[in-house]
Amino acid sequence: MDFFGGYLTIHGVSFLMISVIAIAALGYVLGRITIKGISLGTAGVFIVALVYGCFFHETLSEEINVDFVSSALKIVDNLGLILFVTAVGFIAGPSFFGNFKKNFKSYVLLAIIIIFSGGLACAACIMIGRNFTSLDSGEFTALMTGILSGALTSTPGFSAAKDAASQYESAVSVGYGIAYIFGVLGVVLFVQLVPKIMKADMSKERELLNDGSDTKKKSNKDLKLIEMDEFGIMPFALAAVIGIIVGSFKFGNFSLSTTGGCLFTSLIFGHFAHFGKVDVTPKDSTLKVFRELGLMLFLIGAGVAGGAKFAEYFEVVYFLYGMIMTIVPMILGFLFAKYVLKLSLLNNLGSLTGGMTSTPALGTLISTAGTEKVAAAYASTYPVALISVVIVSQLLLIIFK
Repeated sequence: MDFFGGYLTIHGVSFLMISVIAIAALGYVLGRITIKGISLGTAGVFIVALVYGCFFHETLSEEINVDFVSSALKIVDNLGLILFVTAVGFIAGPSFFGNFKKNFKSYVLLAIIIIFSGGLACAACIMIGRNFTSLDSGEFTALMTGILSGALTSTPGFSAAKDAASQYESAVSVGYGIAYIFGVLGVVLFVQLVPKIMKADMSKERELLNDGSDTKKKSNKDLKLIEMDEFGIMPFALAAVIGIIVGSFKFGNFSLSTTGGCLFTSLIFGHFAHFGKVDVTPKDSTLKVFRELGLMLFLIGAGVAGGAKFAEYFEVVYFLYGMIMTIVPMILGFLFAKYVLKLSLLNNLGSLTGGMTSTPALGTLISTAGTEKVAAAYASTYPVALISVVIVSQLLLIIFK
């Protein structure tokens, strides 16, 4: 873009960088607005990114390169996701394995209930909706499967659905873009509203969270460990690189993906804290910065791309389908965890964000709960949900093709 008669020109990567920084600044201002104790928090960045995508995606394409813009946004999105998930793994690592061992059956069952109830909601929408659509059966099923992956904010589910849909890949992308918006905002608002509705005493709820990390940290203080660097950036980067490699292995149509690989590796690093005499634990301040920076970049990349698709393909009925596929598993999962599994509130909500594969909601829950220990519950249900959503997406396409 040219300003002041051509004296100021901003094009290419510079335009992209200014856009990212401006979206972040405005998003955090919006996220600070509180109405009756409810705020968007970091999800405010997502709202601003969506608006930008709706109105300025074409301008961004012209300034960067039409063919490169989607790749550029994907780089921003993926970099943010890697930083966020790796930080979460390190934070959750010290308490993850003890917590997971104690509640193993509950976490596995809850993740399966959440994803399969979403799958059943999707199946019901397909059976009803195909009687009122002009699309052929295969294309409509692909669209609805994309809506399910967007409603659950699941990139691996989205990828698996695209692979299985073959000639209807574009329909999957459209559905994902339409449903993703409420998929993010619905869970973000839910984890804030529930504690207020239940009038929860957050200090007591924090005490109920399982955490075995304090003892481990005390024992590590007595060890004379070799630090890789002052801030722990080297072990963080090492865990991320190994995680990307692990997530790139494919078994048929399934892989852990970058997200699952980085989470798995950083959980191991965070749990053991050191290998021999080498300290592999980043500083708490480093993890907090990377967690917030990662979430911000992820929401910007996903939001701008999602906003463009939302504006182009939006139809009210498809948006309503997405709302159903977000609300049904979210409510059923919460009630099942509360009344059947008897999980404490924060353990319940942390598990729910993992079961819904909702990265933004975890960031909001950490702020709402006032503790990062909820990340252990997220990390416990997330891997099972990851596998389940890939299976469900493929099953839907096989059954209703």
